[in-house]
This record gives sequence, C-alpha cells and structure tokens, in this order.
Amino acid sequence: MQTHVVPVGFDYDRLIAPLVRDQLRVDRVILLEGAVGSQANVEYSQRISEKLEQDFRNLLGAETERVSVEDVYAYDDAFEQAFTLIEDVLDSDPDGEVWVNIAAMPRTVSFAFATAAHSIMVERQADRDRIHTYYTAPEKYLETELAEELRASADLLADVVDGEFDDDAVRERLDAARDLLAEFDERGTTIGAKEIDGSHVVELPVASFSNVKPFEELILFTLGEHGEFDSVSDLAEALAADLNEEYTDSFRSKVIYTVDKLGPGGKGYVEREEHGKSYRTRLSRIGELWVRAHGDE
Repeated sequence: MQTHVVPVGFDYDRLIAPLVRDQLRVDRVILLEGAVGSQANVEYSQRISEKLEQDFRNLLGAETERVSVEDVYAYDDAFEQAFTLIEDVLDSDPDGEVWVNIAAMPRTVSFAFATAAHSIMVERQADRDRIHTYYTAPEKYLETELAEELRASADLLADVVDGEFDDDAVRERLDAARDLLAEFDERGTTIGAKEIDGSHVVELPVASFSNVKPFEELILFTLGEHGEFDSVSDLAEALAADLNEEYTDSFRSKVIYTVDKLGPGGKGYVEREEHGKSYRTRLSRIGELWVRAHGDE
C-alpha cells in the first residue's frame, strides 16, 4: 500500500496535481490539518482540506482520512506525531511505502515531518527504501497577482477621491478582482505543479549520520568520476590502478566490504543493482550530492 502523508496549508494544486500528472500510485492519504492564524485562515484551510479529501477519493480512488495537528508551531510535538504516524504505517503494512509531502503547511510541521522521516530511515535501515519525503514547486504564486490587483484598486480609489474616474474603469477593476478571488478560493495561494527534470515530485534524499572515512571517500570520488561500474570487481580494479597498488583478492575484499558499508544497508551513498552474477555500482542521489559538495577538497 502506498500511503501519502499530506500537511494541508493554503495550497491545493501541488498537493494532488503531482500525483495525478506523474501517475503515482496512491492507496491511502492522511491529510494533516492545523489551526493557523486567524479564524478566516483556519476556515479557508479546512475548505482546502475538504476539497482534497473529496478529490483524492474521486480522482485517485484513495482511502482518505483527516488528522489534526494540535499546534502547528510546536516543533517537538509535530516531530513526535510524525514519528509515531510513520512508524505505525510501516508496521501495519510490511510491504507498504510512506510518501511525505512537505510542500505546504507552516515550516515547523514540514521540517518536523521531514526530519522524523529521515530519522526513521537511519534507525530502520531495512525500511530505508520504503520512506520518501518530497516537495513540489508551484507554477505560479497568486500573492503577487493579488498585490498587483490591490495596487490597481488603490489607484482607482484615489481617482474616485479626486473625482477622476469612469464607469468602465470601475467595471474592469471589479471583474478583475472577482476573477482573481474566484481563482484564489478554488486553488489557494499557488497555481499548478511545476515539472522539474521530468517529474513533478522532487524527492529529498537522506544522508547518513556518520562520517565518511578516507578509503570510503576514495570510492565515492572514483564513482563520481566514472559514473557507474558493471561490478564491484571493476571498481576495485580501477581503484588499484589509481593507487598504483597490486590488484589482489585481499584488496578486492576490502573494496567489497567498504562498498557494503556505503550501500543501502549502511550509509546510503552507493546504489547497487543486480546484473546477472554481479552488481552494477553507482552513487545514490545523496552520494552524488556528497561528491559535489566535497569536490574541491
């Protein structure tokens, strides 16, 4: 089962559009609701949540439930709630996956849920590939258009005060304001879901909480330079050549052991794909980021 955890703020499109456009499987959705600011804010967010609940069911056929976040600015409470919620989902379905959308809601909740998800990935290495955090960028922010319309309306009111206006100008501003408010009521503060590198979902990789040792660094930089090796043996041969060291069974074993520590069951910087009797070896996304960040050292 694919369970999506979706904190609801003042956005609609980027909480559901990426899942529809990328044709991701969505079996269950947990919508997180919280009181944010004024009563008007709370009511607006609840309307968005109600619309999402209906559309997740109607468009994606997902089982949907709404869960309350008591205080959206209490980071510790949100982290504990996220940790418990994600673990409960993992434990209830040994083959299921959890997708945490961090595009909306106050940053305290988004960061708390992202950090909790990453913490569970580190603690439960065997479940690392079952947990995902992702972000979706909007195609357009409505705040700027609302501000522009407010300025135009202010200019018109100034003309009214000065007695310099006509009926057509008033009608134009009225129509424009009504259209913009209708779009705001329907879509929230953002419009659309932006495609980035062929996907509307930008998944956030998780790093290891342990340091990279010198020989591990060498392997990561070698993978960064060559891209991919058809087998760990090929990687070991390349390393031996770079170090002007004899390629022996002992050296090969050392490389295999280190790659295991860097792999999915360890620090997560290396991916291995079974290919016949060997494993294609390459950097994971977080491994690529590590090499990129340390390339000048």
